[in-house]
Amino acid sequence: MNRTSPLLRPITISGTLLNNRVFMAPMTRMRANGTECPTLLTARYYAQRATAGLIVTEATQVCAQGKGYFGTPGIYTNAQEGAWSRVVKAVHEAGGRIAMQLWHVGRISHSLNQPDGAQPVAPSAVATRRSKVSVFKNGRLQEVPCEPARELSGDEISVIVSQYAAAAERAKRAGFDFVEIHAANGYLINQFLSTNTNLRTDQYGGSLENRARFLEEIVDAVSLVIGAGRVGVRISPNGVFNDIADSEAEQMACLLAHSLNAKGIAYLHVAEPDWAGGVALTAAFRQGLRERFRNCLVFCGNFDQKSGEELLAQKVADAMAFGRLYIANPDLVTRFASGAKLNVADPSTFYFGNTKGYTDYPSLGSAEATTATA
Repeated sequence: MNRTSPLLRPITISGTLLNNRVFMAPMTRMRANGTECPTLLTARYYAQRATAGLIVTEATQVCAQGKGYFGTPGIYTNAQEGAWSRVVKAVHEAGGRIAMQLWHVGRISHSLNQPDGAQPVAPSAVATRRSKVSVFKNGRLQEVPCEPARELSGDEISVIVSQYAAAAERAKRAGFDFVEIHAANGYLINQFLSTNTNLRTDQYGGSLENRARFLEEIVDAVSLVIGAGRVGVRISPNGVFNDIADSEAEQMACLLAHSLNAKGIAYLHVAEPDWAGGVALTAAFRQGLRERFRNCLVFCGNFDQKSGEELLAQKVADAMAFGRLYIANPDLVTRFASGAKLNVADPSTFYFGNTKGYTDYPSLGSAEATTATA
């Protein structure tokens, strides 16, 4: 393999050697079974992509209340833990490393996806204007607007923090190398961080420090269970997905980079807003994050091989995560190394379904590779 590209050089994170700096970004694919368990097909999907330096799984709910979309997996039952252990085993046997992304969707939900048809929850009762979720209704899958959420009490917030810790413990038992706390893209933690979704007047609202408190409590609780060196956090400064409009987004990101660095977490994963209609982060802002966070800093967005290599060469990033490129190119690392043409993903198969658009994209050398890349 050509090691001249900085993307292809190994990196060690918290004592764990990763074969390269090409990470697979977390992507919701909505193919879990009726008990929110990943299937054997899911194990195959991730194992196909095991040449990534690190795979980050699709977002996985830490409790039943954390579910927003039909078909997403959980990590709060014994059955789910056992199913995920089979996924981890498949990835490890293929030589890969894998992190579980933990989430709670907060207001991005509907009573049909909530336990006992309950109302979704949020830091404040601020409705999303445009976001929709998938539900199973009248015998078929449908996309419906999110329902208004109610404000969480202080005691409920403490319960959710403990649920993140319990989920991390399950991920540890399942064999995951790391866990990633999903604090991005308009879901519950991001709702606490953002000025337009957090109107609280208690210790979880108001100042930057108060709005960051929920995430920091989760990081502390998870770190007690698995060690800070096994924890990653994903943030999305200036993101607009799911009706986020944070007037202090860059200040919050800088505060978090500094505080998370002090906590000694393994990596900080920055999702740039350009993948969902936002504007890419400025070079100065990226550099500001770099100065505040000294462990592994990962960027993800509308990057390709060339732009990813540039960030690494500038020493702004330590690794780059790629999402949609990994959907269609299970052997993305090999294609980067060889300069081979990339397969093109079919958006109609991103969500739900079986093998089509999930495990049937050809790798180099397979019988289908020539026609798929033509």
